[in-house]
Amino acid sequence: MARILAIDLGTKRTGIAVTDPLQITANPLETIDTAQLIPFLKAYFTKEEVDTLVLGLPIRLNGQDNEMTPKVRSLKSELERVFPEKKTVLIDERFTSKMAMQSMIAMGSKKKDRKEKAGNLDKVSAAIILQSYLERQ
Repeated sequence: MARILAIDLGTKRTGIAVTDPLQITANPLETIDTAQLIPFLKAYFTKEEVDTLVLGLPIRLNGQDNEMTPKVRSLKSELERVFPEKKTVLIDERFTSKMAMQSMIAMGSKKKDRKEKAGNLDKVSAAIILQSYLERQ
C-alpha cells in the first residue's frame, strides 16, 4: 500500500509528514525550505511510493481565506501539474499549530527547545493535518 504525505506550507519552512505503508499512523518526517519543496518531493517519490498528497488549507476562524490560502491553492495546482498521478486534497488546518505546540509540551519538550526548534512545530503540524485526514477516511 502506498503512503499518504501531508504538507504544511509556510513562507520560509514547510513541514512534511507521512503515513506508514499501511496508512494507519501519521508521522512527522521533515521540515524543509519551502523553495526546495518540489525537488524534495521528486527525490522522496523515487524512494517511497506515495499515492495521495494532503495540503493543509489555512483559513480564518470565520471561514475566510487568509494571506497563505492563495499560496496553498497555487501549490495544489502545481502539484497536480507536476505529479498528475497523485491524488491531491486540501484539508482545513485551523488550530494545527496550536495542537502541535500542545503535543510538543505533552511530550516533555522544554520551552527553550520549542523556540530553538521551530522546524519541529512545522512537521508536527503536518502530522496533525495528516492524522485529521486519516480520521476522516
